[in-house]
Amino acid sequence: MTSLGVCYYPEHWPEEDWADDARRMKRLGLDRVRIGEFAWSRMEPAPGQFDWAWLDRAIEVLHGEGLGIILCTPTATPPKWLVDRHPDILPCDKHGHPKKFGSRRHYCFSSGTYRRESARIVTALASRYGDHPAVIMWQTDNEYGHHGTHESFSPDAARAFRMWLEDRYKTISALNAAWGTAFWSQTYRSFDEIDPPNATVTEANPSHRLDYRRFSSDEICAYNQMQVDILRELSPGRPIAHNYIGDFTLFDHHDVSAALDYATWDSYPIGLLSEGDHSNADKARWLRNGHPDFAAFNHDVVRHCSPKWGVMEQQPGPVNWATHNCAPAQGMVRLWTWEAFAHGADFVSYFRWRQAPFGQEQTHAGLLMPDRRDTPVIAEIRQVKDEMERIGAQDRVRAPVAILHDYPSLWQHEIQPQGRAGSVLEMSRAIYSACRRLGLDVDVVPPRSDLEGYRLILLPSLTIMNEDLVRRLTESGATVLATSLTGSRTGEGHIPDGLAPGTFAELIPMRVDRFESIAPFIQLDVEVEGKVYDARLWRESVTSPADVRAHFPDGEPAWLQHKRCHYLACWPGDDLLDHVLRRLCEDARLSICDLGPGLRLRRAGNVQFAFNYGPEACDLRSICAPADEGAFLIGGAQIPCAGVSAWRLPLNRLEP
Repeated sequence: MTSLGVCYYPEHWPEEDWADDARRMKRLGLDRVRIGEFAWSRMEPAPGQFDWAWLDRAIEVLHGEGLGIILCTPTATPPKWLVDRHPDILPCDKHGHPKKFGSRRHYCFSSGTYRRESARIVTALASRYGDHPAVIMWQTDNEYGHHGTHESFSPDAARAFRMWLEDRYKTISALNAAWGTAFWSQTYRSFDEIDPPNATVTEANPSHRLDYRRFSSDEICAYNQMQVDILRELSPGRPIAHNYIGDFTLFDHHDVSAALDYATWDSYPIGLLSEGDHSNADKARWLRNGHPDFAAFNHDVVRHCSPKWGVMEQQPGPVNWATHNCAPAQGMVRLWTWEAFAHGADFVSYFRWRQAPFGQEQTHAGLLMPDRRDTPVIAEIRQVKDEMERIGAQDRVRAPVAILHDYPSLWQHEIQPQGRAGSVLEMSRAIYSACRRLGLDVDVVPPRSDLEGYRLILLPSLTIMNEDLVRRLTESGATVLATSLTGSRTGEGHIPDGLAPGTFAELIPMRVDRFESIAPFIQLDVEVEGKVYDARLWRESVTSPADVRAHFPDGEPAWLQHKRCHYLACWPGDDLLDHVLRRLCEDARLSICDLGPGLRLRRAGNVQFAFNYGPEACDLRSICAPADEGAFLIGGAQIPCAGVSAWRLPLNRLEP
C-alpha cells in the first residue's frame, strides 16, 4: 500500500515541540518519518560516549502517534572529534588536497579508518534500535557521491586502486595492453607504479580514467555493503534503502542497489532543472512546474534498481542550493506525488517537516515555516491523502518500451567525448521525452535486464556493448533502435576491431568510417519521406548494405534499417525523433497518441493517470479518456494546469 512520509530532525528543535509535531504529522495523513542521517555528533558527542536518551525519547514520541521510523545511519557527517583524531578519513580533491570539515560528506570511501569507524557507529545504532517496533526501515548514509565525493584522490584511495587493478588484470602486462600504455610512453612495470588519474599536465589516459571510475563505484558498493551486512544481522526482517540524487551518473546505482531492498531518490524537479543542462528557453517554460519528463525519467531509472522503490525527499517549495530557486506552481507538489505513485513508488516522503532558521539550508522550504505555521503545500498533501483511498493499491506492469541505461557507457563518453556539447544522458532523456510525448509508458533498465516481452527497445548512444547483449536483443523479438556512438568503444575504452558499432554490427551490417561533433549553431538536415528534419551535435559517415530510410544532403545514410533493427547516424532533433518513433511504433504494433509538450500519461495496474505540466487546461477526451465524469477516480476530463486525473481502464484496454 502506498504511503506518505516526511524527513524530520528532532535534534534541531526544542523537545517540547516533538509531541505536537508528531500529532500534526499524523493528522496530515503521514505515516512514516525519516530521522537520524546527520546526527552522529548527537549520538556520540565524544569518542566512545554515546547519548541515546534524546533519540530514545524522539522515537517513542513519534511511535506513540503511530508513525513508523525510517532510521538512517549517520555516516554522511562524521563529527569533528573524529576528523581531528583521524584526518586520514577526509577525501582529497583532484589536486590531492584534503577537503576539510565544516560541511557534509567529508569522508573518503577508501579510508580503512573510516570504514572501521562507520562499522562501529552502525553497529551501535543497530544494536540499540534493531528490534524496536517503531523502526520499519533503514537508510544507509545519505546521497552517496554528492558534492563531488564519488571519487577521492587520497593516499588510501591510491593504495586501494592498485589492489583493485591487480585483482582485475592479474598481470601488469595485461593492464598495459588494456590501457594502451604504449601511447605517450605510459608503460608501467608494476602495479605499485600506478597513481590515480589526477593532477596530470593534460588529459590522463582515458582507459585509466574509466577504470578509476569503475573502482570508485566499486568502493561505494563495498562501503554500502558493509553497512547493509551489519543492519541485516542486527535488525533482521527490516528493509534497507539508500537515497540517490536525480540525474546523478557518477557511480553505478544498479550495482549499489543489488544489496538493497529499496532504491529511493531525492526528487527536486525545480532545483535540478535550474542546475541542469536544459536550454534557457526550457528553463523559462518549466521552472515553476519542473520539466514534464525529469521526475518521471528518474522514477523509471530508480524503480529498476531494486525490488521496491520510493521517493525519500520530495521538494515541497523553493530550495536553497540552485542557481534560481523558484516556488512550485500551486498543485505541483500534489502532481509530483501522484506521478511517483503512478510509476510504482511505495512511498513519497517530503523534505522537510519544518524549515530551519539556522545552518546552511535556512531558505530551503519545509512543510512548516520556521515559526511552525503551515505552508500552502499542506493542503495539497491533505488532498493526496484523501484521494489515495479512491485509487487503492495497483499492480505494477511492465511497459512496452525499454530504454537501456548503462553507467559505464555514460562514463566512457564523458571521459572522451570528442566535443563539448551533448552527452549520453541527454540523448537518453531526449528519447525518453519523445516516447512520453507519444503517450508511451517506458522502462529505463540496465543492459543486463531481462528483455523478453518488450516491443520496442531503445539504445541511446550505448557506447559499450557485448556479445551477450546482442544475443538477448536478437532473442527478444523487439524492434530495436540505436543512435550514433552505439558500440563505438570496447569495455577498455578502445575503438573496436572492425570499427564502430562493434558487436552491434551483428544486428545491422554496417561500419562507421567517421564520427564528428557538430557545433550547436550549425544545422544538420536529414531528409526522410520527402520531408527535411533537423539533427544536431553528432554525425557519422556509415558504410552499409542495409536499407536507407533517411539521408543527409550529401546522400550519406542517416537512418538505416536491417529487418527489425534501426540505426540513426546522428543526434536527432525532436521532430526527427518523433517521426522515427512513430514509424517504429507502427512496426511494433504500439498504439500512440499526441500529447504535446506538457500532457503526460502513465498507467499503474488498471488505472490510467494523466498529468498536465502545461500552462493551459486540456480536454482528455481526445486521448480516449471516458466521457462520463463519474468514471474518474481523480479529477475529470478537463485537466487544469498542474492537474491530475485518473480513471480505471476497461478490461479490453489492459494490454499495452
